[in-house]
Amino acid sequence: MGYDITYHPISEKEIEEWYFDIFLNKEKIDTLAKEYNMDDFYKNKYTNCIMAGLQVDDRKIFDKTHGFYIAIVQGFFRKFFYTRGSAFSFLIEENNDFIKYTKKWEDIISRKIKNKTNNRITENYCSGIYIPFEGVVKLLEDYNTKDKIKDSLNSYYSHNRINVFIKALEYSKNNKLGLLEATEAVKPNPNDLNKSTGYTNFWNCDHDGPELYQEAVAEQLDEIKKKIERE
Repeated sequence: MGYDITYHPISEKEIEEWYFDIFLNKEKIDTLAKEYNMDDFYKNKYTNCIMAGLQVDDRKIFDKTHGFYIAIVQGFFRKFFYTRGSAFSFLIEENNDFIKYTKKWEDIISRKIKNKTNNRITENYCSGIYIPFEGVVKLLEDYNTKDKIKDSLNSYYSHNRINVFIKALEYSKNNKLGLLEATEAVKPNPNDLNKSTGYTNFWNCDHDGPELYQEAVAEQLDEIKKKIERE
């Protein structure tokens, strides 16, 4: 349960336009920030993220650098979703059947990738799997029509986290977007969500996930208190 997992709705075209294309035309940040009504604070963070991307060494892991930065950038533009500890990457490790819904970076990025890719979460502060729009549609369809898929997802995304994951998929489907997974893009503070931190814009995070995490922590603390009182 230690990972802060986020799901970022973003199309393959936007991955190019919002990240890689900016490498050649940093002035486009001003245009995009104005188009999406981006606050100056996050516009500056966007600029810093692009500058970090420009300095990535070819020997660095893609998911720990460019992939993670793309997830951060997405959060400056639109809503994303949070589930504590439940990564689709880890579900695939348990059940490889779910990999069919995903797409590798090598098939997403139009330019040649020099950095090694894992196409899944391997540690903190990295991107995970990418579910393309077609995969989003198919996964939702299978969830609603195939008991085996539904049972597996409901079991893995336990404690109502399935509601957040399905919400992320439905948002992506309705807006014709793919879904990029990442870890530690934001860190909700369960004691006071207003004090949450992150590399991206936490206020673009759908509130359901952080509130579920907050409730879970409160329940754990209550159980600890009751146990102490019994002793």
